[in-house]
Amino acid sequence: MLPYFPFTQDSYAMTLGVRALSADEPLIEVDEPHYRDELALKEALLAEDLRARFQAGPGTEALQWETVTVLLPMMARQHPRHFALTVDGGRWHWRNHLLGTETVFTPGGDGLPHAPLDWLGRQVQEDLLVLDGRREGLPLVAGQLCFPSMWSLDEKMGRSMMEVHAPVPNLNARLGASTQRLMEGLKPGRSVTRCNWAFTVTDRLDLEPRTLPEWQHLLDGITARDAGERCFLRLERQTLTLLPETGGILFTIHTYRAPVASEVVDPERRRRLANVLRTVPPDTRAYKRLTPFLEPLLEYLDGEAASRVASTG
Repeated sequence: MLPYFPFTQDSYAMTLGVRALSADEPLIEVDEPHYRDELALKEALLAEDLRARFQAGPGTEALQWETVTVLLPMMARQHPRHFALTVDGGRWHWRNHLLGTETVFTPGGDGLPHAPLDWLGRQVQEDLLVLDGRREGLPLVAGQLCFPSMWSLDEKMGRSMMEVHAPVPNLNARLGASTQRLMEGLKPGRSVTRCNWAFTVTDRLDLEPRTLPEWQHLLDGITARDAGERCFLRLERQTLTLLPETGGILFTIHTYRAPVASEVVDPERRRRLANVLRTVPPDTRAYKRLTPFLEPLLEYLDGEAASRVASTG
């Protein structure tokens, strides 16, 4: 099962759903069974088309370096079995035990084989995006994005937070002001988190818009009988962290996915998910690309619920 089940109400509601990270929650999560495969996929995607998956605007070096110097000590402290960091004077010695690699570098100087944010992204399963918290509108100025859910860096880089969210139906109108206040009110050392959800018909992680022709055929012929296995719940565990020196805002996205069937073994989960999906507004349904398979997915959820009731009656 996935580590999160974000459906906490019996109907769809557009909410921020943000909470503070607790003291025992890591900022960067290590999903150990999938770590090496996902990092290998990142390497392959970046080798195939670096610019599509990593971009950094001019003057962002300080933001990138602070992301590195904030995250590495945190990762070594929170995941000591997987990572180790030694600092000797100005030299940092990073050991990634999961990948079997070592890197020695000077922050702000030499030693990294890639741009700082790009290198850091190759150590974690998360996508990493940095907003400039000191510029009006909080524009997206740097990012490594390998596992997007139908968006791309090209369409978002340099845009304000409100512009980034503009395609989401009603989001800016209902939550834009509160989102802005949340971002502007972030405090050093007090990261926040939320869980975003979507449904797809593929388990691939890299869902850039240009990949659609490669998997669009999977939308065809879904029935109530096979919807549980052919439809996937896709979760994004997102965090926001203020970088105290530069005022940057680090936005991380850890993507998980699994067949719906594996996530609704519990009848209460199945009932709640069906109720949420049934109440998603039409425009949001279309934006989330639920429409082509929503009917058979609901029939699957309702049918499974009915069959379990019958079997226990």
